[in-house]
Amino acid sequence: MRLRPFCSQLQDSPTMASGALAPFVRSLNDVDGLYEGAKFVAILGTASRIFTSAKDTAPSMASLLLLPLMAVGSLAVNYPTIPADLTTPVQQRLAVKGPSSMTIAWNTYAKLNSSACVRYGTSSSSLTSQTCSDSQTTYDTSRTYAHDVALTGLQPSTTYYYQIVSTNSTVEHFLSPRTPGDKTAFNMDVVIDLGVYGPDGYTTTKRDTIPSIQPELNHTTIGRLAKTVNDYELVIHPGDFAYADDWYLKPGNLLDGKDAYQAILEGFYEQLQPISGRKAYMASPGNHEAACQEIPYTSGLCPEGQHNFTDFMMRFGQTMPTAFASSSTNSTAQSLASQAQALALPPFWYSFEYGMAHVVMIDTETDFPSAPDQPGGSAHLGGGPFGAPGQQLNFLKADLASVDRSVTPWVIVAGHRPWYSIGGSVCDVCQTAFEPLFYKYGVDLGIFGHVHNSQRFNPVYNQTADPAGLNDPKAPMYIVAGGAGNIEGLSKVGSNYSTNVFAYADDFSFVQIKFMDANHLGVGFVRSETGEVLDRSVLYKQHDVAFVRN
Repeated sequence: MRLRPFCSQLQDSPTMASGALAPFVRSLNDVDGLYEGAKFVAILGTASRIFTSAKDTAPSMASLLLLPLMAVGSLAVNYPTIPADLTTPVQQRLAVKGPSSMTIAWNTYAKLNSSACVRYGTSSSSLTSQTCSDSQTTYDTSRTYAHDVALTGLQPSTTYYYQIVSTNSTVEHFLSPRTPGDKTAFNMDVVIDLGVYGPDGYTTTKRDTIPSIQPELNHTTIGRLAKTVNDYELVIHPGDFAYADDWYLKPGNLLDGKDAYQAILEGFYEQLQPISGRKAYMASPGNHEAACQEIPYTSGLCPEGQHNFTDFMMRFGQTMPTAFASSSTNSTAQSLASQAQALALPPFWYSFEYGMAHVVMIDTETDFPSAPDQPGGSAHLGGGPFGAPGQQLNFLKADLASVDRSVTPWVIVAGHRPWYSIGGSVCDVCQTAFEPLFYKYGVDLGIFGHVHNSQRFNPVYNQTADPAGLNDPKAPMYIVAGGAGNIEGLSKVGSNYSTNVFAYADDFSFVQIKFMDANHLGVGFVRSETGEVLDRSVLYKQHDVAFVRN
């Protein structure tokens, strides 16, 4: 299907190439390649939303453009079951909020007429404490309201039981955060590029081959994480949740894209609840959070509420931390940590400490020079910027410089777009902005996704392998953990890169990080279907210098 001749005719029409439909016409001219057909009808679908207000468009042209939509049938997305009591908590999620604090968040299908409250305690039969909040957020096109309550003053690494105050809630439990500096071993799981499963969900091969039968839960990454929930203490997810912006890949969704988008989001976070309702689930953005569809120049056609990372901000903006006050006795570290707290902008960039780990979540989509998703960026998604000029990079400098390795020896930075990868695109502008800071401040491990497979790289800086390998390198080790599974399928493994030592794209997988002690960090790639460890490595770092700032 070649659209360019058709687009040329549209551009010759002054009524179509200007006014409300100008972005639509420009988008059509951009569509070319493997998924032209799906993107074409998706663009028609979004264009149809503005026809009623586009007074410069002739009815005959509108009818012509809507014809493909009329042929695909009614909305076919699987809507989540809405509880009879619309105040029933759904889509529960937890987060580390501070050294002794956890956030409990959830959604309801109706606005609450009273405060949102959580009862909790160290026994399931004695929930003796209660905390409430009046926080309640929603947005245009959302069918739900988001609520969050911060539980403070928790004892470290202690099992707490909690119940959201509602006529239809159950008692759940979580492990409170480990104190910064606790050298007890623990595991942290990593998932990136994770989509909803089932008929609206993912496939291992092609975008247009969507399973018509919902797979068994234990054949998915979500299922494996749920089944092994006692094997790890927290999860990080640096970008790409649900893939609701791929709603148009199922033609039956095209008559009502905005509702399909919302239904996929709701379904995904409900599927995630067996994990996110029991474990801290730390989030940062990816490109699939930017707008209602990932097609260049069309974000302006998305309905209000479905662009500029709106749903992502509603779900995670109040739950993620900023940065922790320094646990170091060093006054410079304390001052730098205070600067990082002021510069943090959750859920886009922030940090937290957990036991022997200092974890930084960054935004590879916006808020740095030539960022791909912001206006003028290569993705043309029109998102952000969200902070002041230079704010994210200044945050990263202050935060990394504040880390006292005698307290938290392991420094992990996670974002979405990688700059080392085989079998997919790399983000050169990300490398320019972030890699020098990783090297200067001694980041141990960089975690990324975006490319839909699993990869591990030996320590490397500026395309040059660190000669020490995994034995006390100065350069960071890098992994790509984008193989969790989504509707777009897995990315083939490309030509070998000199520092790449593992790549896997046969089926879905995720990563488990083992913080073994102050000097040994284990990285394991796990096959989701079987739990088999596909690749295992151990990074050794001496960590004999408290502050790395050169």
